[in-house]
Amino acid sequence: MENDKCVEVRAFSFIKEIFDQRGWPFPMQVELEKECTALELAERLEIPTEKIEAVFVNGIVKKMNEKIKPGDRVAFVPPGTPGPYRVILGIVGKKE
Repeated sequence: MENDKCVEVRAFSFIKEIFDQRGWPFPMQVELEKECTALELAERLEIPTEKIEAVFVNGIVKKMNEKIKPGDRVAFVPPGTPGPYRVILGIVGKKE
């Protein structure tokens, strides 16, 4: 399914365990017909949103209402990133 209508999705730590339990490849290619938010993508994949602290879109931390379009690279990060790294990576304040 790797084509120009896909986004590449990765997950880390506890969220990666969901991928493993469901037998999903890593990274996973997800077809999108049109733009959606990171929140909508998580809901579509049935990833519990309370397990997501941050989302990276093309390597940059974004809010969950950030638009994602085909061709983007998305990574879901759970809570638990050590304090200083939360600031360095830009995770602080991005949940909403």
